[in-house]
Amino acid sequence: MKLNFTGKNMEITNALRDVTEKKLGKLDKYFQRDIEGNVTFSSEKNRKIIEVTINLPGTIIRAEESTDDMYASIDRAVDVLERQIRKHKTKLQKRYQNNETIRFENVLPLPKEEEYEKPRLVKRKRFGLKPMSSEEAILQMELLRHNFFVFLDADNDGVSIVYKRKDGDYGLIEPEL
Repeated sequence: MKLNFTGKNMEITNALRDVTEKKLGKLDKYFQRDIEGNVTFSSEKNRKIIEVTINLPGTIIRAEESTDDMYASIDRAVDVLERQIRKHKTKLQKRYQNNETIRFENVLPLPKEEEYEKPRLVKRKRFGLKPMSSEEAILQMELLRHNFFVFLDADNDGVSIVYKRKDGDYGLIEPEL
């Protein structure tokens, strides 16, 4: 796997780079050819954050973990990536019977449906959409203390979604119908 390293608010030491390459190197057995990945290390207050993005043909596998220790964050990110690879394998096996992107002999199957409880829909909510600007929607979202808010955009008469980003800013999603 070819890894590109980036550091935000911190310098990447050779030891950190070596440990990351070694830990992520365990994932090489799952891929048939060289895959490119991006690793971003960052430090915010006392949190050490690692973001790993692996570009597979047709999909992207991504993990973001933060702890007080960068090495613990790396371990947790590798575990998340392995789970995502297993999930991707199951999805591909259901869709196709040829295994072009991942070597399936190295991926353990997911537990059977009975062994773990699948997430289920537990609540359904209906509400009327009121025309408003994105600024009004952000205000309403903050008043409700939600992470996102669905509204009818007064500017384009379409359904839009505002959401709070991890960096504290806001995002706007405008679906195309």
